Amino acid sequence: MSLSESARAKLAAVSTATLTTVLFKRGFRNTFIQGIHRLNPHAPAMVGPAYTLRYIPAREDLDHLGVFEDRSHPQRKAVEEIPPGHVMVIDSRKDRRAASAGNILITRMKMRGVAGIVTDGGFRDSPDIAKLDFPVYCVAPSAPTNLIHHHATDINVPIACADVAVYPGDIVVGDAEGVVIVPRHVADKVAEEAARMTLFEDWVENRVRAGASTFGLYPPDAGTRAAFEAEMKKR
Repeated sequence: MSLSESARAKLAAVSTATLTTVLFKRGFRNTFIQGIHRLNPHAPAMVGPAYTLRYIPAREDLDHLGVFEDRSHPQRKAVEEIPPGHVMVIDSRKDRRAASAGNILITRMKMRGVAGIVTDGGFRDSPDIAKLDFPVYCVAPSAPTNLIHHHATDINVPIACADVAVYPGDIVVGDAEGVVIVPRHVADKVAEEAARMTLFEDWVENRVRAGASTFGLYPPDAGTRAAFEAEMKKR
């Protein structure tokens, strides 16, 4: 089930803070990927279905530079097979000692139309990645090759990213604050509710800037709800 362009546009225009609140109202408490940040602060908002890659600890007899010559190597295969518009989410076991990927592979995904990349580990070549007009999220820069600590093992299976469950096809949304995972089966309704919540909170902020008290305004009482609905009808 693909994400509609309408839902994608709504999700790109709302904050991860708003999304976590909407998801919390629906009973989802663990959706925000903690401890990561966007390497390129001026990159656009990130929205797309999750395409996952899982690492386990490296082993010396299996993880050497020669493995990258194998076209079936999971990391290299994932880079070439992730569909355009998707977000690669990597389970690096919160281990930043070695890079989850580097500038060449990330640039390849950008050129293929991928929507972004997220890891709970590190990325190498971070000064070059930071110049890309492409959303890239990690814990911290990490120069050593992934082979030192990571063994790529699975593509597009359920993973954990910083202790958040990510299933293939879940919707990944990123902004300047971080990344939230929206379960696919609620994504369209969450997008609609978050868009309306954003309109309301923008309206509230304008009232606060005009000198209004937050009591009865946020959260809204009946009078505030009526005033907001009347404003929406005018628009």
